[in-house]
Amino acid sequence: MNDPELTAAQAYVRLLQTTRAVLSDPQRAPLALSLLAGPIAEADEALRASGLAGNEVHFFRLVTALHPADRTDRHAA
Repeated sequence: MNDPELTAAQAYVRLLQTTRAVLSDPQRAPLALSLLAGPIAEADEALRASGLAGNEVHFFRLVTALHPADRTDRHAA
């Protein structure tokens, strides 16, 4: 994994963590869009900069390699 790919995978993981935190608190849920705008923009830019936009299969392999435990969480949901 090169540096831009690592940056994109990390930005995506931060976006997931922020989304989970925001949506887990019913009081913050109405503010979700404003609270997630920054992490979404960061993840979008990192994805473009890495050249992974449009190559989701490779991107999600990188994310899984970075955080293999998250893969288990998705199957449980």
